[in-house]
Amino acid sequence: MNFAILGSRGFPSTYGGYETLVRNLAPYLVHRGHSVTVYCRVPSLGRRRWVTEDVRCIATAGFDTKSLSTLSFGLTASVDAAVRRYDAVLVLNVANGFFVPLLRTRGVPCAVNTDGLEWERGKWSTLGKSTFRSGARLAARQATTVVSDSQAMQKIWQRLFGCDSVFIPYGSHIMRNPGAGRLRDANLPTSGYLLAVARLAPENNIGLTLDALDWLGPDAPPAIFVGSANYESPIEDRLRRMQAEGRIRWLGHVEDQELLNELRANCSVYVHGHSVGGTNPSLLEALGAGAPVLALDTVFNREVLAADDQLFDGHPASLAERIRALAVDGERQRELTERGVRIIAERYGWDMACESYERLLTQLATGSGSAGAASLEQASWDPRDHRVVGERGGHDGAGRHDAVAPEDDPIKDH
Repeated sequence: MNFAILGSRGFPSTYGGYETLVRNLAPYLVHRGHSVTVYCRVPSLGRRRWVTEDVRCIATAGFDTKSLSTLSFGLTASVDAAVRRYDAVLVLNVANGFFVPLLRTRGVPCAVNTDGLEWERGKWSTLGKSTFRSGARLAARQATTVVSDSQAMQKIWQRLFGCDSVFIPYGSHIMRNPGAGRLRDANLPTSGYLLAVARLAPENNIGLTLDALDWLGPDAPPAIFVGSANYESPIEDRLRRMQAEGRIRWLGHVEDQELLNELRANCSVYVHGHSVGGTNPSLLEALGAGAPVLALDTVFNREVLAADDQLFDGHPASLAERIRALAVDGERQRELTERGVRIIAERYGWDMACESYERLLTQLATGSGSAGAASLEQASWDPRDHRVVGERGGHDGAGRHDAVAPEDDPIKDH
């Protein structure tokens, strides 16, 4: 089969969740005998077309700015994909829902990955949020099928858009004894530290973790933060100030995957504050690396962890007490390490995720179902037996941090 993937930054890349998905899925499909094209934003050595790891790459034109990059690159990639008429296309980012009709009019079946609640992210303006929501609505109506990476997200799309979707979560690899050589080379601690890895966006609640460290005062463990913002973010100023005071280490964006693996594998506490899910790749990667995870209590994080004792609410004091207890309890750390690795092995391995995507794209290409997610013999992941099955912030004076956290009803229909 001849498949294409569009909507990510390109291949190979591990910039974010989409890129990590493409980094694992594209080689898997090639290994399975398919032809795979990934649309990219940046040419390679001045070339617009090239092949790497047997994956064909095409860089189309666009405007690489915060407000225009997704739509402009998505448009040019969709036009090119429509002309080439692949057997099936995987579309990433709901903003590209605007261009799904281009593929459909050319008879190209496509699956749209919903990812998280993009229109709820604090970095976007009112117009930006409206654009993402409109793109999602069009994707729900026009895509051959829609993919949700969590069961909670399936319910949201059904409620907001009346759209059934396929459940295929992201995956992770299990890291076996990654060592600590890269940490030593970077003059970083090799044990006993707190770690948080996230883009510096409001909905990832890095400020909540910093508030918890303030709450702990001299009892706070050494802390390392990884992440940056691609726009001006006040949290960067706070990280710089706390680093200058010697209270934390802020590494910014880290491309070195070996270093990231070692950071996760050797920490004593890993704090995951992401709130607008679904299944977050950075949470899965932390679990796969054996990090002892504490996560913000949202329907998405709860779905992955299924453990009240690893969840915290939006109060700095609550998180601080969780950190204090876990940081000094080696037996508890080992218990959470084993639990996290087991979660990945049983429910979130990349081979399972990629197999699900291959089956779905093959069904689309062979026309084994009519248009519309509800009518396809869907390839979805049943976490009960771990097989592929065919089935249909700010801080107030009282110490409370207004974390961006969906509760039982994670998004209002407005």
